[in-house]
Amino acid sequence: SLEFLYLGGNFITSIPPELANLPSLSYLVLCDNKIQSIPPQLAQLHSLRSLSLHNNLLTYLPREILNLVHLEELSLRGNPLVVRFVRDLTYNPPSLQELAGRTIKARNVPYARSDLPENLVRYLSLASNCPNPKCGGVYFDSCVRQIKFVDFCGKYRLPLMHYLCSPECSSPCSSASQSSTSQSESDSEDEASVAARRMQKVLLG
Repeated sequence: SLEFLYLGGNFITSIPPELANLPSLSYLVLCDNKIQSIPPQLAQLHSLRSLSLHNNLLTYLPREILNLVHLEELSLRGNPLVVRFVRDLTYNPPSLQELAGRTIKARNVPYARSDLPENLVRYLSLASNCPNPKCGGVYFDSCVRQIKFVDFCGKYRLPLMHYLCSPECSSPCSSASQSSTSQSESDSEDEASVAARRMQKVLLG
């Protein structure tokens, strides 16, 4: 039933995903730490109204932050993401297991739990859909990290991390090395409008 959690100024370097197990949490203060990334599990904090992350080491935000439907205030000033973002993104080729799993999922190959070892059934259940609507592919462990810029409140552009199934996947978002003008043209209008409606206050400066 915890509603307010203040962890500011504690030299914290990472956020435990277990924080997502606090369904009533409304105010989370993590400012003035050494945090470099936000676990996507925090998107499960559906009661969260205020998230203070200022004065940390964030270079991007997880795409899942758009799922915080009640978030009204997001404080990000004093983070590297305000002036720079991840540019060097790597991709490891998928394993044979992943290639087989992708084929099964993409082609809807029927299988029963009794046909496969339990670990393979569990592996197939972990498939993630590629966010590119023109692709329709899936991935498991091997994916491409990419930065997507989304408007908040109609005036702030924040870098959100999302994942593609392969470098060849034609993404509607821009690559991290493009200019802010081309990034603006290629952003998803749907996500931008949703974020603008939800977020009432974004503090960058």
